[in-house]
Amino acid sequence: MWDLYDELISAVPDNLEVADRLAGLNWFLVRSFGVGVAMRPLEGSGAVRKAGHLVGMKVRELATWVKSWNEYESAMGLAAINPVVNAPRSVQANCAEGLNESGKDIFVDMRDQMRGKNGPVIGHFLGLEHVAEICNLSILERRPQLDDLPDSACEYILGEQDIVVLTATTLINKTMVRLLTLSRDAQIVVAGPTTPLHPLMFDFGIKILAGLVVEDEERVWRIVAEGKGNSSRLAPEW
Repeated sequence: MWDLYDELISAVPDNLEVADRLAGLNWFLVRSFGVGVAMRPLEGSGAVRKAGHLVGMKVRELATWVKSWNEYESAMGLAAINPVVNAPRSVQANCAEGLNESGKDIFVDMRDQMRGKNGPVIGHFLGLEHVAEICNLSILERRPQLDDLPDSACEYILGEQDIVVLTATTLINKTMVRLLTLSRDAQIVVAGPTTPLHPLMFDFGIKILAGLVVEDEERVWRIVAEGKGNSSRLAPEW
């Protein structure tokens, strides 16, 4: 069950140290090889262990926290993986084949692919208006809004879909492995700034990754430190 997590952790070199970290209102950041981002879990609670002592910690050790059942710690662990795998140089080296740097919203980019299809989305993303009128869209959400379905509906509907879009925060709350299994007959997309952009993700049935590469590190750091909300993107996604 932990194979995906262990593969991501192993992608982090064992000689890197945490240069800085930030727990903002809606985003967690870790700086090492680059700056990595993870969304702060809405369901998180409790404290992060070793708070005040994370700088100087080995990045791989912090990355192992992605397996924690404390969702704040898990998010910090994923934020420690992303500065390595989502650094511009890493993405260019690992994902050169098939790389699309359009910076477009994923639902703009996939509009033609989703036309007329059954396309559930796990997580209430921005940009869904681009596809809501052209496909049979279902939104599954842990905190349902309006016509959203509760996330427990995944057990009933994911086996009959054409395209499934997952938020990468499902890595943090430990539901991704089950969702990938339920969606194995569909084209699976993992999206959002939290997404690790590493080809090993394709070994688990994922077809498309849409995530964030932080190029202007100081700008992203500043806007998260100043309370950037989760209702708008930090920067264009790759």
